[in-house]
Amino acid sequence: MAEATVRKARPKHLNLMQIRLPLPGFVSILHRISGIGLFLCLPVLIALFGASLGTPEQLECYRQAMVFTVLGLPVVKLLLLGLLWAYLHHFCAGIRFLLLDMHIGIELAPARASAMTVLVISLSLTAFLGVLTW
Repeated sequence: MAEATVRKARPKHLNLMQIRLPLPGFVSILHRISGIGLFLCLPVLIALFGASLGTPEQLECYRQAMVFTVLGLPVVKLLLLGLLWAYLHHFCAGIRFLLLDMHIGIELAPARASAMTVLVISLSLTAFLGVLTW
């Protein structure tokens, strides 16, 4: 007679607040969120880039349109600081994922270390560049 196996009751719903995500998974989710944020803010970034390349006459036109006054608001500066973090995190995590695709650092300890490195470097660069540009 075959032994009866005890089946564990599976949850009917997934409670995301009870799941403890490992650090590499957290970095992966932040990579996706930062990519979405950069994509959605692409028109703003293109407009700011175009304004930075303008001639002196165009810059005067922007000043008269009070674009620079809006860019000086603390809320807008925080948004731009968030975009700076999104770019830096997406860049650093992208390099990490390229290395993982080449089978470099796929073991548990190096994967955790590279995830922590991505977070430290992206936050440090954001703080440094944010202080310079604030």
